[in-house]
Order: sequence, then C-alpha cells, then structure tokens
Amino acid sequence: MSDNIFSAVLTFSLLAAGTIAVGSEMVAPRHASKPNAVAMLPTVTVVGKRVAVADAVTLPTVVVTGHRPVLTAAAGDTGRDSHVE
Repeated sequence: MSDNIFSAVLTFSLLAAGTIAVGSEMVAPRHASKPNAVAMLPTVTVVGKRVAVADAVTLPTVVVTGHRPVLTAAAGDTGRDSHVE
C-alpha cells in the first residue's frame, strides 16, 4: 500500500513542478536580444544533370528451394474415417 501512496505523491509532485516551471517561463521578463553578426558568403552556382528514369525495373531472379515437413496425422483427426463422399 505504501508503494501506491508513494507513486501518487511522486506523480503529483512531478505535475506540480512542471506546472510551476511552465508558469515561471510564461511570466518571466524578456530581454532584447543582441544583434547577431552577419557573414556574407559568395554566390554558389550548382550544375547538375538529371538521370532519366527507366520505364521498367528489372530485378534479379530469386530461386527459393526448400521443403515442407509432411505431417502424418491431421490436427483434428480422431482416428475414425472422417472423409465424406
């Protein structure tokens, strides 16, 4: 029972602390920011070529080989003839 009470108190404390943190940021005075230095970079020209997209994509052939184990009895077989003609 004490772990349930501790969990509730911890949850409430975290919610209260979060509310106080958000509220204090909302009412905090804002200071004017300092002007930032601006660097002028030279103009860059990008030259590129577009590669034509193929109409059809050919994938390599994949051959899967394997075998499935053969079951000797059906899952619901009770031993009687269960086939219907």
